[in-house]
Amino acid sequence: MNHKIHTCQELIECIQEVGFLPLLESGIRGFSADAMMADECRYTVLPDGGWEWPLWRWKGPVIADGNCVYGKFFAGKAGFISLKWWPDFCNWRRSSYPMSAETEKGAICEAILDTLHERGSMVSRDLRSACGLVGPKMRSLFDGYVTHLQMACRIVTEDFVYPRDKHGHEYGWGLSLLTTPEQLIGTESCFSNHTPDESHSLMMEHLHKKLPSATDKQILKILK
Repeated sequence: MNHKIHTCQELIECIQEVGFLPLLESGIRGFSADAMMADECRYTVLPDGGWEWPLWRWKGPVIADGNCVYGKFFAGKAGFISLKWWPDFCNWRRSSYPMSAETEKGAICEAILDTLHERGSMVSRDLRSACGLVGPKMRSLFDGYVTHLQMACRIVTEDFVYPRDKHGHEYGWGLSLLTTPEQLIGTESCFSNHTPDESHSLMMEHLHKKLPSATDKQILKILK
Protein backbone atom coordinates (compact mmCIF):
# COMPACT_ATOMS: atom_id res chain seq x y z
CA MET A 1 0.00 0.00 0.00
CA ASN A 2 1.23 3.49 -0.83
CA HIS A 3 -0.03 5.41 2.21
CA LYS A 4 2.36 7.64 4.13
CA ILE A 5 0.80 8.74 7.40
CA HIS A 6 2.00 11.98 9.01
CA THR A 7 -0.82 12.78 11.45
CA CYS A 8 -3.41 11.16 13.68
CA GLN A 9 -6.16 12.40 11.35
CA GLU A 10 -4.49 10.70 8.39
CA LEU A 11 -4.39 7.45 10.36
CA ILE A 12 -8.12 7.78 11.06
CA GLU A 13 -8.80 8.36 7.36
CA CYS A 14 -6.64 5.39 6.37
CA ILE A 15 -8.57 3.05 8.68
CA GLN A 16 -11.84 4.20 7.15
CA GLU A 17 -10.52 3.60 3.64
CA VAL A 18 -8.91 0.20 4.24
CA GLY A 19 -11.43 -1.08 6.78
CA PHE A 20 -8.98 -3.42 8.51
CA LEU A 21 -5.54 -2.26 9.68
CA PRO A 22 -3.12 -4.22 11.89
CA LEU A 23 -1.06 -2.01 14.18
CA LEU A 24 2.24 -3.81 13.54
CA GLU A 25 3.60 -6.48 11.18
CA SER A 26 0.78 -8.44 9.53
CA GLY A 27 2.60 -10.84 7.24
CA ILE A 28 1.56 -8.77 4.21
CA ARG A 29 4.23 -6.35 3.05
CA GLY A 30 3.32 -2.75 3.83
CA PHE A 31 -0.01 -3.68 5.42
CA SER A 32 0.16 -2.25 8.93
CA ALA A 33 -0.18 1.16 10.53
CA ASP A 34 3.47 1.04 11.54
CA ALA A 35 4.62 0.29 7.97
CA MET A 36 2.61 3.24 6.68
CA MET A 37 4.11 5.79 9.07
CA ALA A 38 6.15 8.61 7.57
CA ASP A 39 9.82 8.52 8.59
CA GLU A 40 9.42 11.32 11.13
CA CYS A 41 6.64 9.38 12.87
CA ARG A 42 8.58 6.17 13.48
CA TYR A 43 9.76 4.88 16.85
CA THR A 44 12.69 6.99 18.06
CA VAL A 45 14.94 6.57 21.11
CA LEU A 46 15.67 9.95 22.72
CA PRO A 47 19.08 11.05 24.09
CA ASP A 48 17.76 10.88 27.68
CA GLY A 49 16.85 7.20 27.24
CA GLY A 50 13.17 7.87 26.69
CA TRP A 51 11.29 7.23 23.48
CA GLU A 52 8.95 8.91 21.06
CA TRP A 53 6.45 7.01 18.94
CA PRO A 54 3.50 9.01 17.57
CA LEU A 55 1.64 5.89 16.41
CA TRP A 56 1.56 4.53 19.95
CA ARG A 57 0.22 7.81 21.32
CA TRP A 58 -2.38 8.10 18.57
CA LYS A 59 -4.16 4.84 19.46
CA GLY A 60 -6.33 6.44 22.16
CA PRO A 61 -7.41 9.48 20.09
CA VAL A 62 -8.18 7.22 17.12
CA ILE A 63 -10.52 5.11 19.28
CA ALA A 64 -12.05 8.24 20.82
CA ASP A 65 -12.88 9.47 17.30
CA GLY A 66 -15.62 6.86 17.39
CA ASN A 67 -15.32 5.46 13.88
CA CYS A 68 -13.35 2.30 14.55
CA VAL A 69 -12.82 -0.51 17.04
CA TYR A 70 -9.42 -1.56 18.43
CA GLY A 71 -8.26 -4.83 19.92
CA LYS A 72 -6.22 -7.98 19.38
CA PHE A 73 -8.05 -9.12 16.27
CA PHE A 74 -5.30 -10.31 13.94
CA ALA A 75 -3.67 -13.60 15.00
CA GLY A 76 -3.69 -12.32 18.57
CA LYS A 77 -2.10 -9.02 17.57
CA ALA A 78 -3.64 -5.57 17.82
CA GLY A 79 -5.28 -3.55 15.09
CA PHE A 80 -8.15 -1.35 13.99
CA ILE A 81 -11.43 -2.19 12.25
CA SER A 82 -13.73 0.51 10.87
CA LEU A 83 -17.31 0.64 12.11
CA LYS A 84 -18.43 0.02 8.52
CA TRP A 85 -16.84 -3.43 8.53
CA TRP A 86 -17.21 -4.28 12.22
CA PRO A 87 -20.69 -5.92 11.92
CA ASP A 88 -19.45 -8.40 9.31
CA PHE A 89 -16.16 -9.01 11.08
CA CYS A 90 -17.97 -9.53 14.38
CA ASN A 91 -20.52 -11.80 12.69
CA TRP A 92 -17.82 -14.01 11.18
CA ARG A 93 -15.57 -14.15 14.25
CA ARG A 94 -18.32 -14.94 16.73
CA SER A 95 -19.38 -17.86 14.57
CA SER A 96 -15.76 -19.06 14.51
CA TYR A 97 -15.19 -18.62 18.26
CA PRO A 98 -18.43 -19.82 19.88
CA MET A 99 -18.92 -19.31 23.61
CA SER A 100 -19.54 -22.34 25.82
CA ALA A 101 -19.65 -22.30 29.61
CA GLU A 102 -19.41 -26.11 29.67
CA THR A 103 -15.59 -26.06 29.61
CA GLU A 104 -13.24 -24.50 32.15
CA LYS A 105 -11.99 -22.02 29.57
CA GLY A 106 -15.54 -21.14 28.55
CA ALA A 107 -16.63 -20.68 32.16
CA ILE A 108 -13.73 -18.33 32.88
CA CYS A 109 -14.41 -16.36 29.70
CA GLU A 110 -18.07 -16.03 30.74
CA ALA A 111 -16.96 -14.78 34.17
CA ILE A 112 -14.71 -12.16 32.56
CA LEU A 113 -17.54 -10.95 30.32
CA ASP A 114 -20.02 -10.91 33.21
CA THR A 115 -17.62 -8.74 35.20
CA LEU A 116 -17.25 -6.29 32.33
CA HIS A 117 -21.02 -6.16 31.81
CA GLU A 118 -21.39 -5.30 35.48
CA ARG A 119 -18.53 -2.80 35.75
CA GLY A 120 -18.69 -1.25 32.26
CA SER A 121 -14.94 -1.02 31.64
CA MET A 122 -11.79 -1.94 33.55
CA VAL A 123 -8.03 -1.95 33.05
CA SER A 124 -6.74 -5.47 32.60
CA ARG A 125 -5.04 -5.81 36.00
CA ASP A 126 -8.20 -4.74 37.85
CA LEU A 127 -10.33 -7.05 35.73
CA ARG A 128 -8.05 -9.98 36.51
CA SER A 129 -8.26 -9.24 40.23
CA ALA A 130 -12.07 -8.87 40.12
CA CYS A 131 -12.29 -12.28 38.44
CA GLY A 132 -10.15 -13.88 41.15
CA LEU A 133 -7.38 -14.83 38.74
CA VAL A 134 -4.52 -13.95 41.07
CA GLY A 135 -1.40 -15.79 42.09
CA PRO A 136 1.57 -17.39 40.30
CA LYS A 137 1.22 -17.79 36.52
CA MET A 138 -2.31 -16.38 36.57
CA ARG A 139 -1.39 -13.22 34.70
CA SER A 140 -0.30 -15.04 31.54
CA LEU A 141 -3.32 -17.35 31.79
CA PHE A 142 -5.67 -14.39 32.12
CA ASP A 143 -4.00 -12.56 29.23
CA GLY A 144 -4.64 -15.63 27.08
CA TYR A 145 -8.33 -15.64 27.93
CA VAL A 146 -8.66 -11.93 27.19
CA THR A 147 -6.86 -12.33 23.85
CA HIS A 148 -9.24 -15.17 22.97
CA LEU A 149 -12.22 -12.95 23.81
CA GLN A 150 -10.82 -10.16 21.64
CA MET A 151 -10.29 -12.55 18.74
CA ALA A 152 -13.91 -13.58 19.28
CA CYS A 153 -15.00 -9.91 19.14
CA ARG A 154 -16.37 -10.09 22.69
CA ILE A 155 -13.89 -7.61 24.22
CA VAL A 156 -12.38 -4.43 22.77
CA THR A 157 -10.17 -1.61 24.02
CA GLU A 158 -12.03 1.54 25.01
CA ASP A 159 -8.96 3.67 25.76
CA PHE A 160 -5.51 3.59 27.34
CA VAL A 161 -4.64 4.60 30.88
CA TYR A 162 -1.15 5.93 31.57
CA PRO A 163 0.54 6.35 34.96
CA ARG A 164 1.79 9.84 35.81
CA ASP A 165 5.07 11.00 37.34
CA LYS A 166 5.38 13.48 40.21
CA HIS A 167 5.04 16.32 37.71
CA GLY A 168 1.77 14.98 36.35
CA HIS A 169 3.25 13.81 33.06
CA GLU A 170 2.11 10.54 31.53
CA TYR A 171 4.75 7.87 30.98
CA GLY A 172 5.13 4.22 30.02
CA TRP A 173 3.29 2.05 27.51
CA GLY A 174 -0.13 2.46 29.08
CA LEU A 175 -2.78 -0.01 30.24
CA SER A 176 -5.68 -1.11 28.07
CA LEU A 177 -9.09 -0.07 29.33
CA LEU A 178 -11.22 -3.05 28.33
CA THR A 179 -14.93 -3.20 27.64
CA THR A 180 -17.42 -5.03 25.42
CA PRO A 181 -18.19 -3.74 21.92
CA GLU A 182 -21.89 -3.59 22.83
CA GLN A 183 -21.12 -1.12 25.61
CA LEU A 184 -18.68 0.89 23.51
CA ILE A 185 -20.56 1.25 20.20
CA GLY A 186 -24.00 -0.28 20.88
CA THR A 187 -25.62 -3.65 20.28
CA GLU A 188 -26.95 -2.71 16.83
CA SER A 189 -23.41 -1.96 15.64
CA CYS A 190 -22.47 -5.58 16.35
CA PHE A 191 -25.24 -7.04 14.19
CA SER A 192 -25.08 -8.00 10.51
CA ASN A 193 -27.91 -9.02 8.18
CA HIS A 194 -25.55 -11.45 6.44
CA THR A 195 -24.79 -15.05 7.30
CA PRO A 196 -21.27 -15.61 8.67
CA ASP A 197 -20.16 -17.11 5.35
CA GLU A 198 -21.58 -14.14 3.44
CA SER A 199 -19.73 -11.77 5.78
CA HIS A 200 -16.51 -13.69 5.20
CA SER A 201 -16.91 -13.57 1.40
CA LEU A 202 -17.57 -9.82 1.47
CA MET A 203 -14.47 -9.17 3.56
CA MET A 204 -12.31 -11.39 1.36
CA GLU A 205 -13.48 -9.54 -1.74
CA HIS A 206 -12.87 -6.15 -0.14
CA LEU A 207 -9.37 -7.03 1.08
CA HIS A 208 -8.37 -8.48 -2.29
CA LYS A 209 -9.27 -5.11 -3.85
CA LYS A 210 -7.28 -3.19 -1.26
CA LEU A 211 -4.36 -5.64 -1.26
CA PRO A 212 -4.06 -6.88 -4.86
CA SER A 213 -0.61 -8.42 -4.27
CA ALA A 214 -1.74 -10.44 -1.23
CA THR A 215 -2.49 -14.15 -1.58
CA ASP A 216 -5.65 -15.89 -0.42
CA LYS A 217 -3.61 -17.51 2.36
CA GLN A 218 -2.38 -14.14 3.63
CA ILE A 219 -5.84 -12.60 3.66
CA LEU A 220 -7.37 -15.69 5.24
CA LYS A 221 -4.84 -15.37 8.06
CA ILE A 222 -6.04 -11.80 8.68
CA LEU A 223 -9.66 -12.92 8.92
CA LYS A 224 -9.08 -16.30 10.63
